[in-house]
Amino acid sequence: MDRDDPAYRGQSDYSRALLRLYDPLVLGPIARFVWRFPTKEQVRLYREHIRPIHLDVGPGTGYFLEHAGFPDDSRVTILDPNANVLRYVTRRLRRLDVTAVQADVLKPLPAPGPFESAALSLVLHCLPGPMARKSLAIENIARVMAPGGVLFGASVLGRSANHTRLGRAFLWAFNKRGAFDNLDDTEAGLRDILGRSFRNVELQTIAGTAIFVAADPLNPSGEPEPTG
Repeated sequence: MDRDDPAYRGQSDYSRALLRLYDPLVLGPIARFVWRFPTKEQVRLYREHIRPIHLDVGPGTGYFLEHAGFPDDSRVTILDPNANVLRYVTRRLRRLDVTAVQADVLKPLPAPGPFESAALSLVLHCLPGPMARKSLAIENIARVMAPGGVLFGASVLGRSANHTRLGRAFLWAFNKRGAFDNLDDTEAGLRDILGRSFRNVELQTIAGTAIFVAADPLNPSGEPEPTG
């Protein structure tokens, strides 16, 4: 990804060093004490909604995929613009049939589909705003999904959410650094952009983090786009 791309800052911190620290630090005390969003909730989402042909957008370290209960040799496609992430997750998930795709979710996806499920976990708050731009990610994922497919994930909301003083300090610091771009992200805005691409949307907020499940893409892979 070019350094002048608006999405560059949100993914550039994922070096090999950070990836080694991510699980014990980000999924540990930061998830628990800063965002007050237990990691077990994300694992639950995966276990409830993941399907045999799965796309994971922004897979992080692969922690959630590893704990999703997938049988050995299950087919999984991981997509991320950062090569460090793709290498790390591919090594971690050696027991699965992993296809790694280096791509930006804000652009049309070169990933093979159609996918029965897709995850977008802790990614949207890293994408460049406003939410109208982030809706491109939802639209691009919906286009490579099978009819009846399900997209699930979570995202940290912005300044209007129920953050503690510590959470707000982290929120502003991450936005100032460029790792996040979510100060104006709201639950209503997230529901809106999901509803543009999926018929059924369920959304729940825990503290300042929204959990979502969106099913039945409006224009899934293999179906013609509407005309007129």
